[in-house]
Amino acid sequence: MPAVRPTSHLRLRERLLAAAAVLALLAGTATLGPGEAMAQTLDFRQQVRPPQPKPAPVGDPQMLVQATEIQYDYTNERVVAVGNVQIYYKGATLEADRVVYDQKTKHLQAEGNVRLTEPDGRVTYGQLIDLTDDYRDGFIDSLRIETADDTRFAAARGQRSAGNYTVFESGVYTACQACKDNPQKPPLWQVKAARIIHDQSEKMVYFEDAKIEFFGVPLAYMPYFAAPDPTVKRKSGFLMPVASTSTAYGYGLETPYYFALAPNYDLTLSPRVTTKQGLLMQGEWRHRLEDGYYIIRGAGIFQADKEYFERTPTDATPGFRDFRGSIETTGRFNLSPRWTWGFDGILVTDETFLQDYKIRTLQRRNPTEFFSNLSEGVSQLFLTGRGDRSYFDIRAMHFYGFSEADVQKTLPIVHPVVDYSYIFDQPVLGGELGYNFNFTSLSRQAASFDPISQVAYNSGLCTSNTADPAQKTSANCLLRGIPGIYNRASVDVHWRARWVDSFGQVFTPFASVRGDVSQLQINADPGVANFIDTGDTSLVRAMPTVGLEYRFPFLAVHSWGTQTLEPIAQVIARPNETGIGKLPNEDAQSLVFDDSNLFRVDKFSGWDRSEGGGRANVGLQYTAQVNGAGAVNMLFGQSYHLFGMNSFAVGDTTNTGLDSGLDKRASDYVARLAYTPNRVFSMISRYRFDESDFTLQRLEVEGRLSFDRWNASLMYGNYAAQPELGFLERREGILGAGSVKLDANWVLNGAARYDIQNNKISQTRVGLGYMDDCFLIGVNYITDYQYSGNVSSNHTVMLQIGLRTIGTTSAGSSASTVGALGATQ
Repeated sequence: MPAVRPTSHLRLRERLLAAAAVLALLAGTATLGPGEAMAQTLDFRQQVRPPQPKPAPVGDPQMLVQATEIQYDYTNERVVAVGNVQIYYKGATLEADRVVYDQKTKHLQAEGNVRLTEPDGRVTYGQLIDLTDDYRDGFIDSLRIETADDTRFAAARGQRSAGNYTVFESGVYTACQACKDNPQKPPLWQVKAARIIHDQSEKMVYFEDAKIEFFGVPLAYMPYFAAPDPTVKRKSGFLMPVASTSTAYGYGLETPYYFALAPNYDLTLSPRVTTKQGLLMQGEWRHRLEDGYYIIRGAGIFQADKEYFERTPTDATPGFRDFRGSIETTGRFNLSPRWTWGFDGILVTDETFLQDYKIRTLQRRNPTEFFSNLSEGVSQLFLTGRGDRSYFDIRAMHFYGFSEADVQKTLPIVHPVVDYSYIFDQPVLGGELGYNFNFTSLSRQAASFDPISQVAYNSGLCTSNTADPAQKTSANCLLRGIPGIYNRASVDVHWRARWVDSFGQVFTPFASVRGDVSQLQINADPGVANFIDTGDTSLVRAMPTVGLEYRFPFLAVHSWGTQTLEPIAQVIARPNETGIGKLPNEDAQSLVFDDSNLFRVDKFSGWDRSEGGGRANVGLQYTAQVNGAGAVNMLFGQSYHLFGMNSFAVGDTTNTGLDSGLDKRASDYVARLAYTPNRVFSMISRYRFDESDFTLQRLEVEGRLSFDRWNASLMYGNYAAQPELGFLERREGILGAGSVKLDANWVLNGAARYDIQNNKISQTRVGLGYMDDCFLIGVNYITDYQYSGNVSSNHTVMLQIGLRTIGTTSAGSSASTVGALGATQ
C-alpha cells in the first residue's frame, strides 16, 4: 500500500506505534494494527511497547531496523522497508535498497545491492536474497560471497538451507584478490564448477564438474574433488598428489591421506605407486603434548625389481635386496624455560634407500632441500640447559652413513659427550674468571683409515682388511678413528683482564690451566699399532698457560674520514704438549690457519689436542672510514714458535698440524683485506703466503651484492696441495649464487660450483618461482655428482604448485648416470 508521509509532530505517537508494530513483525513477536512511520532507528522492546503485544521468548535477541521509509500492509501482514535499509540481528547485518518481510511465511526478501555480513566476517552480495527470518534458509540471485580470510565465491544462483549448507549453481571459487585496476579481469586462478557445495558444519567445499583456470584459461579438469573450507586448519582427507620419475623406480604417483585424529595429534599415510618397483608405503605420526612434541615416520617397499641395483654380477649396490625401508623419530620437550631435552632416531635397511627413492628425512628440516645434501643420519638423546652465565649440554649419539663408501663399523658411537661452561659474575683480580668442562666417551667396532698416497688410493690399501698391515703407515694412511673405547675428561680454568692506560695502550693479560684424564681400550686391528699403542692405556696431562696481548691503536681524524693503525702483539708461555700420538684425535682434526685464528691462544679446534710451547703472534691492522666511500680493513700477521716443542710440527694419528703453515719456526704469513663501500656491496679476502718465498698457499675471495631486486655472491678458492693430509694436488674452484626479483612476485635464482683444477662444473642449480598471497609455482633443476661408491651424476627436476586453501603439489624427475665420472682426489 502507498506510504502516508507524516506532516505534523502531533501524530508522533501514532508514528512511533506504527514503527514499533513493523519491528515487532520483523522480529516475529507481535501482530498489530495499521500505522505509519518515518525514517528512524528504534529498539522496540526498550523504547515503545505496542498495545497487547505477544511476549517475546526469554533470551530472544533484539532486532534493530533502520530505513528511509517503512510501509505496513495490515491486510497481507507484510512490512516493507525502503531506502538504505539496515537490519541488525544476532550479530549479523543485512543491507539493501528494499526489504520485504512476510509474517505468514516468515521470509525476508531483500532487493537491490544486497549485502549480508555475518558474525564470522563472511559477506554475501546479491541482487535478490530470499531468507527465513533467522537467516538460515533461502536462495540468492547473482550471488557473491567474501570470507574473512580473503576467499571468494560467486554464482548465478545460490541456495542456502539448514543455516550452514550452501549450493552454488554455475559457481566460481578463488582465494585471489581482484585486480585493483581492473576488477573485471579474471584472477590469477579460479575454480569454475557446475556446482559448488559448501557445508559449513562439516567445513568442506565440494566441486562438481570443475575446471581450474589460470588467468581465465582452463588448464585442468576434474570431474569431482573436495577441499576443506578456508576456515579449516586441520581436516581429514586427501592431500594434493605428488608425481615423480626416477631411473630407479620409474614413474611414481604419491597420494597422501591426512587423518586429523585430534587437536593435538594426527597421522598421514602416503602410498606411492611406482611402475618399476611396486608400492612404496610411507606414514607419519605427529603428537603435540603440553610440554613438547614428537614425530614418528616410516617407509618401506618390497622391491619388484631388485636386480636393477645389481649393476654387474660382482658389483651389487646396497639396494640389492627384497625389502628396503626406514623408520625415524624426533622429539623436543621443555622441562622449564631454561631446560630442554629431546631425541632423534633413524634406522634404515641400507645406506642408499632414502636417496634412491628421494625420501626426505626428519633431519632435513627444509622441505625445499634434497636428500643428496644429507651425508649421514644421527640418532641422539640430549639434555640442554642455559643460565645467565652458564651452559650445559649432554648427548649420546649414533651415526649412520648414507654413502656407499661408508663402513658402519668404522663410525663412532658417542656415549655420551658432556659440555659445561660457567663465567663467574664477580671479577677476580680485576678480570673475568670462568671454566669449561668436557667429557667424551665413544667406541668404534673397527678402525677408520683414510688414504693419503696415490698408491693407497689406487689399491684400496687403507680400506682392505686383507692388505699388509705393515703398509698401513702414516706414509700411506691416516687413522681417523681408533677401534675400541675412548674416554676423556677435560677441565679448562681461564682468566682474562683488560687494562687501558692513559696513552690508549691496551694490555690484556690472560692465564689458564687445563687438565685431561684419559682411559683407552684400543683393539689390535691390522695396522693400528703403526699409529698408536693398542691395549688398555691411561694418560694424564696438564697444560698451564700465561700470556699477554698488547694493542696500541693510533687514530687519525681527517676531513675525509678516519684512519686507525693498530699494532698487535701476543706472547704465550707454556710447557710442551704431552701425549702426542698416544691419544687418538677425534675432535681436533680440522685446522685452517688464517686471520681468524692468528691470535687464538690454542689454535686446535677441539679438546683432543692442546697447543704447547712458547709462541708469539704479531700483526698489524689498518682500518679506514672514508666519508661517502665506506670502510676498508686490512690485517697482516705471522706466528713464531719461540721455545719448546712445536705442536704443529709433530703429527698424530691424523697428521693434524702438518702442512698447516704453523709447522715451522716462523709460520706462513696470513692476511685479510675487506672492503665495504656501502650497504649494497661487501668484499672480504683471506690469504696465506709461504714464509720463505711468499708463494700463495691459500686464497679465499668472497663478494656479496644486494641492491634493489638483485642478490649475488661469488667465492673463489685456491688451495695448495697438502700431501701429509691426503690432498695431493692444488685445488681451485668458484662457487657462485644469485637471485633477481623479476617483479613483485617472480624470482629467478641459480648457483653453480666450478672445479677449475679438473675443468668441470661439479654442481648446478637453477630455479624460477612465483609467489603471491594466493598462488605459488616453482621449478628447480639441480645437477650434482657423487664421488663415493658407484661414481655417478644426478639430475633432478622439481616442479611445485600451490593454490591457497586448495593445496600444494609437486612433481619431480631424477636421472642418474653411473660411471660417467672418473675418481678425483
